[in-house]
Amino acid sequence: MVLMSSTGLLARTADQQFEQVGDTARANHDVIISAVPATNRGSIGLVTSTGTVIRLSVVDLPALPAVDGIPALSAGAPIGAFVDLPLGESALCLTTLDETSGIALATANGVVKRVLSDIPANKDSWEIIRLDEGDQVVGAIGLDEATAETSELVFVTSDGQLLRFAASAVRPQGRAAGGMAGVRLTPGARVTSFTALTPAASSVVVTIAGSADALPGTDAGSIKITPLSEYPAKGRGTGGVRCHKFRSGEDTLVLAWAGIGPARAATASGVPADLPTVLGKRDGTGSPGTTPISGLGGQL
Repeated sequence: MVLMSSTGLLARTADQQFEQVGDTARANHDVIISAVPATNRGSIGLVTSTGTVIRLSVVDLPALPAVDGIPALSAGAPIGAFVDLPLGESALCLTTLDETSGIALATANGVVKRVLSDIPANKDSWEIIRLDEGDQVVGAIGLDEATAETSELVFVTSDGQLLRFAASAVRPQGRAAGGMAGVRLTPGARVTSFTALTPAASSVVVTIAGSADALPGTDAGSIKITPLSEYPAKGRGTGGVRCHKFRSGEDTLVLAWAGIGPARAATASGVPADLPTVLGKRDGTGSPGTTPISGLGGQL
């Protein structure tokens, strides 16, 4: 298994399953935002915000010892040790590179796309979406055809809306295609978060509100955790439902995440951060944060 932390560290481990063990103590760099199965002599893909997949050799990645629970990647290596991303381009997720692999991705402007296995054998990198001028990919996750049949796509927008609908509503397209309408945005809004998941009783949504004028990493904002089941599904291309009510001084969602709980958070340097212990209302306000949060994740 190859893992990527919220701080951009990569590592491989022989473990294939990870379960939270009781009240296991948190550690730096333990928010894992992407994990894919892999063999030591195989390759995986790194998906970036420009809609590019970059091939990585698994054997080049540092190996972690087996641990109980979700591992921390303090002994991992930064993505920059393996690929040189241009200024403004960021790594979003990892993906497998085999005949059954697939990727779901969404852009800041609300476009969604599914791409099935279409991997050039003689290239180290390739594009998987045609982006409009000024647009970028803000969320991506591995999603093969079989898993898509039982999965949902979840968008969270900067103005506090959430949209969830069946992944099967998005037909797969070739690498050169530009995707289709995913979520309808109000003027000035953008997609803050996107993922694909199979809904479960423990699925939650974490939203963090703040001020658009605040410098990144300086505003703790207000944080809310709500069961995903509280949000009704709507059709593809609609605006979804309200998921966070802004407090005075707040005007945007700076970070959001949906997945299998319990959720966990970290600062920009990978230090564990606290999240509310009480679940919030579907369209309620959040609880004041204690420290600026830059990374969100959950169970693998």
